[in-house]
Amino acid sequence: MNFKNTANVGYGLLLLALLAAPFLGAYPIFVMKLMCFALFASAFNLLLGYTGMLSFGHAAFLGGSAYMTGHALKVWAVTPEIGLLLGTVGGGLLGLIVGFFAIRRQGIYSTMITLALAQMLFFVFLQAPFTGGEDGLQGVPRGKLFGLVDLQNDLVMYYVVLAVVTGAFMLIVRTIHSPFGQVLKGIKENEPRAISLGYDTNRFKLLAFVLSAALAGLAGSLKTLVLGFATLSDAHWTASGHVVLMTLVGGLGTLSGPIVGSAVVVLLENKLGEIGHFLASVTGVEWFNTLGESVTMVTGLIFVICVLAFRRGIMGEIIEWLARRRAANAGA
Repeated sequence: MNFKNTANVGYGLLLLALLAAPFLGAYPIFVMKLMCFALFASAFNLLLGYTGMLSFGHAAFLGGSAYMTGHALKVWAVTPEIGLLLGTVGGGLLGLIVGFFAIRRQGIYSTMITLALAQMLFFVFLQAPFTGGEDGLQGVPRGKLFGLVDLQNDLVMYYVVLAVVTGAFMLIVRTIHSPFGQVLKGIKENEPRAISLGYDTNRFKLLAFVLSAALAGLAGSLKTLVLGFATLSDAHWTASGHVVLMTLVGGLGTLSGPIVGSAVVVLLENKLGEIGHFLASVTGVEWFNTLGESVTMVTGLIFVICVLAFRRGIMGEIIEWLARRRAANAGA
């Protein structure tokens, strides 16, 4: 079985696991939150992993779309599909503005532009009356999808989120394997060569930036719809740091890496206390009970270990190991 077939089998098994998760004791709200962050990380990976542009401002698209969707659902009383569409389009428009300035510089200067513009937007959200300031936008209703499907039921909401995230992931896969995606890879590997071949690299980078921002906006919109609120933490620079961590831990430039990385980070943030209590009960070491209070330290430690020992990330190392194994079998 070649790698492509192995990957397809893996994605199929993951989809089956997600379909069955609510019936296997998984908490639907938690799994939906995990899927939203997996989409956020996959959108970021499309920009950094396949185009080579590092953005420290992706929280602006996640948080901005979260507020747009929340406001549309709560104040304008639109249906959920319209709210999600507004959030996605809004994220894309923010990406167009940020990307317009970012692509005009290279390296760290481009990255700092994304961070500066994202922080400007954060302070707008902090002061704007429609965002609720430090209290956030609370009490966002889920409503009825297309006016028919009641999303108040967590199980119904779960399968809607699964369908949307699956569709978005398929769009990312199709984009990467399209001629457009091949140009993006060429720009990442050698932009001067892509220019010499006649490609308008700035236009391709801007399109990639807009697509990545729109998908990040969709993740933020879904998160607001699921949880019923949008807060400043969605737009803070630490959210941008989290998505970088998720992508690097899972495997930069791999399709499955952001999914695995987001699962690792979100599970650590939400279940570290339970893991610590379990380890304390098994080993008798009381210190493990304090792990829940040290999420940032443990997450940072894992990041350092991955950078030092697993430079390609979890899935990157697995893919590389499989490639070496295939090469060894072919040479035998």
